[in-house]
Amino acid sequence: MDGKIGTKIKSMREFNYKDKTVLLRLDINSPIDPDTKKIVSENRIKKSIPTLNYLIEQGAKIAIIAHQGDTLDYHNLMSMKEHAQKLTERLGREVRYIDDVCGPAAQEAVKSLKPGEIILLGNLRYLAEEISTFEDAVKLQPKEMLNTYLVRSLAPIVDCYINDAFAAAHRNAPSMVAFQEILPSAAGDLMFNEISALTKVMETPEKPSVFVLGGLKISDAFGMMKQVLENGSADKILCSGITGHIMLMAKGYDLGKINEKFIKDRKLDVFIKPAKEYLENYEEKIVYPVDLAYEENGSRKEISIEDLPSDKSFMDIGHKTIEIFEEELSKAGTIFVNGPAGVYENKTFEAGTKAIWNAIAEAKGYSVIGGGDTVSAAQRFIDTSKINYVCTAGGAMVRFLSGVKLPLIEAMKNAK
Repeated sequence: MDGKIGTKIKSMREFNYKDKTVLLRLDINSPIDPDTKKIVSENRIKKSIPTLNYLIEQGAKIAIIAHQGDTLDYHNLMSMKEHAQKLTERLGREVRYIDDVCGPAAQEAVKSLKPGEIILLGNLRYLAEEISTFEDAVKLQPKEMLNTYLVRSLAPIVDCYINDAFAAAHRNAPSMVAFQEILPSAAGDLMFNEISALTKVMETPEKPSVFVLGGLKISDAFGMMKQVLENGSADKILCSGITGHIMLMAKGYDLGKINEKFIKDRKLDVFIKPAKEYLENYEEKIVYPVDLAYEENGSRKEISIEDLPSDKSFMDIGHKTIEIFEEELSKAGTIFVNGPAGVYENKTFEAGTKAIWNAIAEAKGYSVIGGGDTVSAAQRFIDTSKINYVCTAGGAMVRFLSGVKLPLIEAMKNAK
């Protein structure tokens, strides 16, 4: 792990857990099928298993706290019973579930744990103090969180706190930053692995370093772009998705009323100004699309940017752009990806995303990917074992790469 951060955060391997009750904060928040309400990707669950196995081997009593959904994705806010079942299957031993976060029933269940036993407590987001709306409105400091219901209820009945939830590192919530104030605290192996992979991308990348930025959530992409261009981490940035559209608009291309309305309706046109600045200062590093794909009479058609504007909705990059991207990826020493190239869920527009993933799978460079849509897209088209590191984080990952201080990292540095 990165020395500057690693020397300031205790590893869970420094503690003795025999007959101790461990409060383990995981991030196993998983994509949910909107129709069946079942988990559709177990990536985060799978990545939590090594930490759990280690604690079991050490004779710990393990109480897991975790979340599913939030106010911004209320449709995914539900019981975590299936998460306990998935953990049970992967561990080969029972992970009990209680649909109570930290009330009397949950407290009694934690107190009754025996060495090697595990219980997953109810969804943290059942508590008002754990939802993003509360965090945004109330803005508590970690010391002020000691009187929250969660901390008051669980801190007195456990011996130590382990956090292995880097994917939620950007959250300033009691479950993430408060227990460090009063309990012996350490980081799990997954957190160290995540930070190590991302630090390598930022600080010691093999050159040339190529960033592939796509998708719809471009605020994250633009924050990261500024950082990696200014500090020299990126030698090339391949822009697709809405990021690519914004770059074209910044270059003065008229995408047509449909595409520009889509961008303006979502207030994404605010990124045109910084895009112009990046192009003025780093144009040789930024690769934007030279052709785009749209649908006409049920078929895929492509148009050169020199033939714009068009009254069609652009859903993917074209094949000339794909060839340019493939060439850059084949030469890369380091590759970082966040966001798909197009609307890959529609087979008509999967070509760009599919080609990029296959190019990355075949590339010799060290590759890191992260973000829910990114990982889902990768799993759709390639064997992700061909990626050197699949990060569990999305927002936390991008903020880390953007140079933003993360609440969890700061709390772990200052832990008791």
